[in-house]
Formats: sequence, structure tokens, C-alpha cells
Amino acid sequence: QLACCCGIAACSLCCKCCPKIKQSTSTRFMYALYFMLVTIICCVMMSTTVANEMKMHIPFYKQMCKSIQAGEMCEKLVGYSAVYKVCFGMACFFFLFFLFTIKINSSKSCRAYIHNGFWLIKLILLAAMCSGAFFIPDQDTFLNAWRYVGATGGFLFIAIQLILLVEFTHKWNKNWTAGAKHKQMWNGLLALVTLTLYSVAVAALVLMALFYTHSEGCMYNKVLIGVHGGLCLFVSLVAISPCVQNRQPHSGLLQSGVISCYVMYLTFSALSSKPPETILDENNRNITICVPEFSQGLHRDENLVTGLGTTILFGCILYSCLTSTTRASSEALRGIYGTPESEVSSC
Repeated sequence: QLACCCGIAACSLCCKCCPKIKQSTSTRFMYALYFMLVTIICCVMMSTTVANEMKMHIPFYKQMCKSIQAGEMCEKLVGYSAVYKVCFGMACFFFLFFLFTIKINSSKSCRAYIHNGFWLIKLILLAAMCSGAFFIPDQDTFLNAWRYVGATGGFLFIAIQLILLVEFTHKWNKNWTAGAKHKQMWNGLLALVTLTLYSVAVAALVLMALFYTHSEGCMYNKVLIGVHGGLCLFVSLVAISPCVQNRQPHSGLLQSGVISCYVMYLTFSALSSKPPETILDENNRNITICVPEFSQGLHRDENLVTGLGTTILFGCILYSCLTSTTRASSEALRGIYGTPESEVSSC
């Protein structure tokens, strides 16, 4: 058990029922588990319902908050500022191991042994980094600076995610097109999936135009919905254009359909995050526009965005940690397709 927690031995030594997996897969899984653990803690910190339940059901709650110097009602441990601090500690943890694993070419090197084991020590280090972020002096300056870091990182994450999503759909389309040479059923399935994706994208566009726009305002929302809808149409036309088909015969509407659905989700996320507008009606009363009437004061759209975003995030992390790192994925970032897929030994 000590070897499992602190050394490089696999956890199957402790639990005979655990299946045998590659060391690289188990390492990716453990790092993904750490990431999801911190993300769940951040979700709990952002939830006002959880905070209220803790106040009501935990005995000596006030005394505990004062003893750990988190405020009278632990207000320093909830809200976006606490999430920023925890994520800062987690980012430092992963950046540290990113630097630590540069130029590792063999799994038998000393740094590789540390990278593939010592999970209990790493968990303690991760907890220490996340906790230490709460003791950073000049919190206001830190939070203002970290907002820009988060915005930059989020932009890069979305850009890389879009490229890899196209690469994944490209292989999906290629496999089903190859299957259609033997069975026409694959052509039907390909058409059905593509039609479903575009139906979801068009339905999302119509619903956002219906609920997030108003005849007397919401100009930002109208421009955003119109531009994104037009760009999705443009991408669809480009995907089936002759010049693209000559260069990439397996390109088609499946790729653009997946991207259109993802862009609609990003548009929905932006619209739900924008503050509502207020105008005067015919009776000179203030009315709130640019938000769905059913969600006013309830934040239902924000909760839906949070749930969808968290699901997509966990899905991407699990997919990346349970599949081998391939040269095809790295070359997709440079616009290269069709090379033989092989596992990167130096990753």
C-alpha cells in the first residue's frame, strides 16, 4: 500500500480486482482525477445552495470559520474569488510538472519515475498549493491580473479544442465513409447524424433569437447571434467547396455540423453571461429584456450553461486521458492530416 501511494508501483498491487493498464494510461488517469477533484471543489465553492446547507447543518460552523480565519461565515471560501485562488494553485501544480517533464525520452529515467508515481505526495503538494493561494498578499491586484490570465487561457483552450474537434470528426467521417463502400447503411447513418447536428444548431439559433432578443433593444445579442449564425453557414459552404474537397476528400458537412453545435453552445454561454438590459414600456415602467422570462431571478440559463460546460470539460479530459497521445492529433494543430497514426514515445 505504501508503494502504491508513494512509489511507482501500480495500484493493482493493492487491489487484485483492478485491471492491468499501461503505466502511461494510469498516469494520465491520475492527473485527470486530480483535475476533476479540484474542479468539483470549485463547483461546490460557487454553489450558494451548498454554502447555505453547510451553515444550517454543520454544528459549530461559525467557530470553525473563525478558527481557520475564513471570515465569520466562511465567506472567504465561497464565490468566484475563492475559485480563482484554488485554480491558481492547481495551475501552478500542473505547470510545475509541465516544466519537470520536458525532454523526458525514456520511462526509466529518474524524472519519469517521479512523474509516474508518488501520488500521495503529489496530492499533498496540490492541496498545499491550492491552500497557499489564499495567503497571497494584495488579493485585489492578484484577482485583477488572474482574470486576464484566465481569459487568455480560455481563448487558447477553445481554439485548440476546436481544432482537435475537427480532427476527431475528420477521422469519424473517414471511417464511416470507408464503411459505406461495403454497406450502404453507413451512408444513411452519416446523413442522419449530420442532419441531427444541423437541426440542433438551427433550433438553438432560433431559440436564442426568441429568448435573448427584443424588438426595442438587445443590439449586442442580435449582432452576436447573426454573426455566429452567418459564420456557421460560411463554414458549412467552405466544407463542401470544390477546393476543400480536392485537398481533403473526407471533408464534409459532418465536421461543420459538429463545429456549428459547439459554436451555438459558446454563443449561449456568452448570452447567458451578459447582464440584462432595462427599458421603459408603454406605461413608463421598467422592464427587463435580453433574458428569458422564465429564468428572471432564477439563473436557470446560467445553471444550464454551467452544467453543459462542466460536462463538456469532463468529457474532453476523460477522452484525452483514456486515449493514447497520437502524432495525428499533434499534427492536426498544424493542419496536417492523413499521416499514419502512431503513439508518441517521447510524450
